[in-house]
Amino acid sequence: MSQAASLSHAMSIRIFFVLAVIVACLSGCLKRETPVEAARRTKTLLLGNGAEPRDLDPHIITAFTDYNIVIALFEGLTVLDDATAQPAPGVAERWDISSDGLVYTFHLRRDAVWSNGDPVTAQDFVFSIERALSPKLAAEYAYMLAPLRGAEDYAAGKLSDFTQVGAKALDAHTLELTLAQPTPYLLSLVAAPSWSPVHEASLRKHGDVHTRGTGWTRPGNLVVNGPFTLEEWSPDQRIVVKKNPRYHGAADNQLERVIFFPISDIGSDERAFRAGQVHITYDVLPDRLDAWRRDAPERLRVDPFLETFFLRFNTTRAPFTDKRVRQALARAIDREAITRTVLRGSRVPAHSLVPPNTGGYTSTATIPSDFDAARRLLAEAGFPGGKNLPPVEIQMNADPINSSVFEALQQMWRRELGVDVALSQLEQRVYLDNQNSLNYGASRSRWIGDYNDPSTFTDLFVSTSGNNDSGWANSEYDALVARAAREQDTARRFELLQQAEALLLEDAVIAPIFFGTRTYLIHPDVKGWEPSLLGTHLYQNIRLEP
Repeated sequence: MSQAASLSHAMSIRIFFVLAVIVACLSGCLKRETPVEAARRTKTLLLGNGAEPRDLDPHIITAFTDYNIVIALFEGLTVLDDATAQPAPGVAERWDISSDGLVYTFHLRRDAVWSNGDPVTAQDFVFSIERALSPKLAAEYAYMLAPLRGAEDYAAGKLSDFTQVGAKALDAHTLELTLAQPTPYLLSLVAAPSWSPVHEASLRKHGDVHTRGTGWTRPGNLVVNGPFTLEEWSPDQRIVVKKNPRYHGAADNQLERVIFFPISDIGSDERAFRAGQVHITYDVLPDRLDAWRRDAPERLRVDPFLETFFLRFNTTRAPFTDKRVRQALARAIDREAITRTVLRGSRVPAHSLVPPNTGGYTSTATIPSDFDAARRLLAEAGFPGGKNLPPVEIQMNADPINSSVFEALQQMWRRELGVDVALSQLEQRVYLDNQNSLNYGASRSRWIGDYNDPSTFTDLFVSTSGNNDSGWANSEYDALVARAAREQDTARRFELLQQAEALLLEDAVIAPIFFGTRTYLIHPDVKGWEPSLLGTHLYQNIRLEP
C-alpha cells in the first residue's frame, strides 16, 4: 500500500471515529433531554399536584389539589387575579349592581362557548346553580351560594320550587342574581367552582344530573368552558389538559398543555424536580429548606398563603364529646416549637382560625399554649394525668409534614398530659371520606381561603356547612355568622365575626397549629407565576421561556 493510500486510510478512520463520537454524543444528548427541557418545544407546563383527585366535578370537589385542576377546565362569571385575589371578568364581561346591593346583572361574553362549540348561556348558569344547591347532590360547598335569595331553603329541602331562588336568565347572555341580603364579596364568591357552569346536555347523556360519579367528567365525555380541555386522566399517574381552541382567550394562551402529577410523597416530588421532570413542586420538606436557601435560593419560593393548619375534633365521639378534653388538648401544643424546629421557620404559629389580616380582619380571640391549664382541664374532665382516657387517634393523609408535626404533638401530649396518641395515615380519598362521614376521632385539617375575607373561614363551621365535618352545631354561632352576612358596616360585621370565632375557639372544636405559607420549588423557565394568596393560578397567563 502506498504512503498516500495509508494516509488516506488513516484519515478515513479518524473521520469515522470523530463522526461516531459526534453521533454518540448527539444520541446521548437527545436521550438526556429532560421533560422540562422538552417542554420548551412543546409548551407543556409540568406540575406536582400532591394528590389524586376524587373527581373533576366543580360542584362537589373540596380538596385544594382538585381545584388546581378544575380551574384549568372551568371558568365562572368572574376569575380571581393571581397576585391580588381581586375579581376580574370571566364568562361575564361586565356587570351592574343595584343601588341596594341586592341585584347583580351579569352580561356574558358572546364569544364564550363550550368545548363542543355550544354557546355558554345564562341558562347554563341557572341550571348549574340549581344542581349545586340540589339536596340530592348534597354538595359540601352548597353553602357558598347561600347569599342567593331562597338558596338556603332550597338546599335544605324546605323549598321545592327553584323559580323562587334568585337566579334568572333574562336572555341568552344576561343573568340576574337576586340576593337575600347585600354581600360585598359576591364578585369573589362567583369565581369559586361551586358557582361554575356545567354543560347540561353532556350531564344528561351520562345519567341523573344530581347523582355523583356518573362518568361525565372522564376524558372524551367532559365538555368544559375553560382555557383547557381534559385530554388524559391516568389514575395515580397523571392528568393532562390541553389548550382549548374555543376558549375566548385562546389567542393569548401560550401553553399547549398542563400535566398534573399526583405525587403524594414530597420527597419524591423534589427528586422529580431535580431530575427535570416537573417545573413546580407541590411542596418542599421543611428539613430541605435550609439546603435550598443556601444552594439555589432562586428556585425556592415561600409565598404568603391564606391557610390555617389545625386539628379537628369529632365532637360526637368520646372523649371529644367533653369540651374540657378538647380544650385541654388544644392548649397542650407548643406551636412556637413546632414552627421553629419542625417546620424550620417556614410557617407562623396559629392560635385562631382566621389568619391575620384576612381582608383587614385579625382575630382577637385565641387558644393559648398553656400546659398547666391543659392538665387542670383534663383532670376536671375525669382523666388526671391521662388516666382512663379513651383511645385517641389522629387521622391524616399520607404526607411527611403531617407525620413530623403530629409526631411532635404526640410527644408533647404524652410528656405533658400522659395522653398516648395513635397516628393513622390514610390514602387521600379514604381520609376525606372519613372526615366527611365523621368516621374519625381527631383529624388533621387545613383550610385554604376561597376568597380574601374572614367569612371564608367562619362560614366553615356553621351547622349547615357541608365542610363542617366536626359534628358541632351552635345556634348562637350560626346566628352571629348570619347577622354578619347581613351587616353592611365593615367594623360591625367584623365584630360579629369576632364573637362567632370566640365561641368556636372557646368550645375548642379545633386546635389551630400554624398558618400556612406556600413553599415550593420552581424552574426558571416558568414566567408569570406570581405569589398567590389563595394558592391558585390561571394557567392561561403562564408562559415558558428559557
